[in-house]
Amino acid sequence: MEHQLLCCEVETIRRAYLDANLLNDRVLQTMLKAEETCSPSVSYFKCVQKEILPYMRKIVATWMLEVCEEQKCEEEVFPLAMNYLDRFLSFEPLKKSRLQLLGATCMFVASKMKETIPLTAEKLCIYTDNSIRPDELLQMELLLVNKLKWNLAAMTPHDFIEHFLTKMPLAEDTKQIIRKHAQTFVALCATDIKFISNPPSMIAAGSVVAAVQGLHLGNTNTFLSYQCLTHFLSQVIKCDPDCLRACQEQIESLLESSLRQAQQHNVSSETKTVEDEADLSCTPTDVRDVNI
Repeated sequence: MEHQLLCCEVETIRRAYLDANLLNDRVLQTMLKAEETCSPSVSYFKCVQKEILPYMRKIVATWMLEVCEEQKCEEEVFPLAMNYLDRFLSFEPLKKSRLQLLGATCMFVASKMKETIPLTAEKLCIYTDNSIRPDELLQMELLLVNKLKWNLAAMTPHDFIEHFLTKMPLAEDTKQIIRKHAQTFVALCATDIKFISNPPSMIAAGSVVAAVQGLHLGNTNTFLSYQCLTHFLSQVIKCDPDCLRACQEQIESLLESSLRQAQQHNVSSETKTVEDEADLSCTPTDVRDVNI
């Protein structure tokens, strides 16, 4: 009997439900204005940083995404952490030896903003192979929040995805699959420097269109056809439809190059067996395929 009781104990983290009252046009307009105040400089590599190069950002971003995924963080934590990292680097020159410390600190603060149970300093230090100490991370946290002027509630693409889905006349299960694939694209965009110049609302809209395209949902639903959806979303975020299409194509191009790199890495690191090949998903936007 005691054994059965132990087996039934499931540790679940309590999370707040989305407040439907906040998913309205007035809030969306406020968000579209607010996103401009929390955007990083697009030229910080040229104008601010002496040691840090774009490929180093890619390496630390990939590491940060892996940590967030392994720790099963909320979807918003990684894009928010990257927003902090880019904004900090827009103001403050940093030695390349301290870039991982900054990345860990950004995850630390972002998880405090979005998680029910945040990541601990000790756990993040373990992920750096103990190359940084908890007291260093806490010192960096003070520097980070001061440089960001404590403006930590930045918009991420996830905030906009929920508004788009609320406005779309679709069944809940269809919304769920679009949400899942769009979130994968958002994480992918956050690892790539090319998307710094795009506001979160644009990345969110481009990710939703790319998800719908990848899932071929427009074939059976007129509203989700390419023309209708890009027109609808460009009106929602008040942008030029061509800009949105360009962003969506850039996202699909990034996915293709990431898949190619992943395949090359797999081929070079190990010989693929027939069983492994059979397990690969054929969905172009499947989370398993986005091996970054």
